[in-house]
Amino acid sequence: MNNFSQTPHSGYHWNGSNQRFFEGWYYRITLPECGQTFGFMYSIDDPIGGKLHSGGAAQILGANDEYLYRIFPDVKTFQAETNKLALSHRNLSKLPEKNQQIREGYQATATLNQGYICDRVTQKYCQWHYTIEPIDGWGNRNQPPKATAGWLSFLPIFDPGWQVLMAHGWATGWVNWNEKKYEFNQVPAYIEKNWGRSFPKKWFWINCNSFINEPYLSLTAAGGIREIFGFHDSVGLIGLHYRGKFYEFTRDNSQLSWQIQPWGKWEMQARNNDFVIKIVGTTDQPGNYVRVPTDDGLQFHCRDTMQGQITLELRQHSGNLLLNATSHLGGLEVGGKSWHKPWVKTKI
Repeated sequence: MNNFSQTPHSGYHWNGSNQRFFEGWYYRITLPECGQTFGFMYSIDDPIGGKLHSGGAAQILGANDEYLYRIFPDVKTFQAETNKLALSHRNLSKLPEKNQQIREGYQATATLNQGYICDRVTQKYCQWHYTIEPIDGWGNRNQPPKATAGWLSFLPIFDPGWQVLMAHGWATGWVNWNEKKYEFNQVPAYIEKNWGRSFPKKWFWINCNSFINEPYLSLTAAGGIREIFGFHDSVGLIGLHYRGKFYEFTRDNSQLSWQIQPWGKWEMQARNNDFVIKIVGTTDQPGNYVRVPTDDGLQFHCRDTMQGQITLELRQHSGNLLLNATSHLGGLEVGGKSWHKPWVKTKI
């Protein structure tokens, strides 16, 4: 993918202010052959230091939706570039099975994700190292990637900010998950990020780039109640990368609607002058809870699974079917303080 390092919002956003601030990064790989996924979540809160919630963390939603968490309280050991995707946070630790010194933490860029973390109570751990070959950013392939939230995202009016850094790519490497080593070659990879004061009041997320018989298909769909100048506004978005072409459905160019259950079923539709898309996500798995940034620091206000069933249908406005795709390795998420209530929106 051309100009990947210049994807909008790739760089670290903190400007040195002592105001409430977080930034978070999400890397995921999907292993179709064994039916597993690994989601790596990195975050830094109040990086100026000395505040109640100052510090960093790494979270992993791993094999069978198992959860692993590690804090990095010293903000001075966190590093990130302001003009490209590059970040790291490390502590000195030990490998539990070998009792040898190792740098606990992570390092992540546009083409690399590696690290090691260990739960001090359970002694469960994860080591990982994989390289990334970017394919699609946010927009048509072989064109400069676009800002996921449009040009207004460059102004400090939305909270939080959101950017899909890589909708689809290939990952090669390995993950050692509690003594079980997964090795892989050119499996689907994904990267996104958020930044601001806290996650939305309420949101949902549907994501997949491992569809059956469609190796270059990637879907990201989401809805949320975000803050704009102190007011709350419902927004939604669908982005589909299919064989190099980008299909985008937003409030500016489409009519969107959704029906989201507290857990178990996600439905989203959109229609514009050219296309109609319908997405259905389901799961009978319990998933797991992950921590997300709030005004009160990282809290368990998010429920996730990477074992979701997703069906996707794209048609021309005339009714001609362009795409019918399915996956059993989709990401499905609900979050916010009121995620446990059903959420229906029509024609926003």
